[in-house]
Amino acid sequence: MATTLFHISDVHFGTENRDALQAVADAIHAERPDALVCTGDITQRAKHSEYAAAARWFAALDLPIVLEPGNHDMPYYAPVERFTDPYRRFRALAARLDGKRAFEDVVLVSLKTTVRAQRRLPWSDGVVTSSAVRSTQRDLTALEDDPRWKLVTAHHPLLGPEAKKHNPTIGGERAFAAIAIAGADAVLSGHVHIPFDTVRAAHGQKARMIGAGTLSTRLRHGAPPSYRVITCRKGDAIETELRELA
Repeated sequence: MATTLFHISDVHFGTENRDALQAVADAIHAERPDALVCTGDITQRAKHSEYAAAARWFAALDLPIVLEPGNHDMPYYAPVERFTDPYRRFRALAARLDGKRAFEDVVLVSLKTTVRAQRRLPWSDGVVTSSAVRSTQRDLTALEDDPRWKLVTAHHPLLGPEAKKHNPTIGGERAFAAIAIAGADAVLSGHVHIPFDTVRAAHGQKARMIGAGTLSTRLRHGAPPSYRVITCRKGDAIETELRELA
């Protein structure tokens, strides 16, 4: 037996690709994975109507849903709320769903890469704070003797493109090394709307980076809508399958 996860990201309800969403829903109902992981940008502008649409879609899937907040999931048009309680709408959605994170072959550990405001533009890029890293380290350390795979879920890739020196995620290298030392086997993320699966290194530490594409109409660099199927078996390799929805 194995644990199967469907990994999606950047649905952007409000600009969602309805055909792509239907294809994922059909596959879930046919294949019955153990959970669906969505690594952020659930909505386009964090509107109540967009969160309501997301809630309806997730609920109809009838399986555990693991969510991470993305930069688009904090209010754009309610500045007071953004600065006082930016994750209120996200938390309300997550509370309605079964957010089970521990399975027979794998445990999912959260890492927050979003902040309510930054000292740079654009605010869309990631920031990993020291407190966020410590929280994830504690969760991973508690699993030190656990034989299951340990996958960290985040919105922003912790490292930038290999061909570029600049990393748009502030604190990403430090976070990558810290969670690798703490036992993370891979980091699942999204944000860039382009899928990837690679082993990377930072500060002498290696880990696998697995990215889902987008299920929205906001395509980039010619990459079609896509999602991943991740299969985990204790004592075996993590297998991934990219499914493009051209």
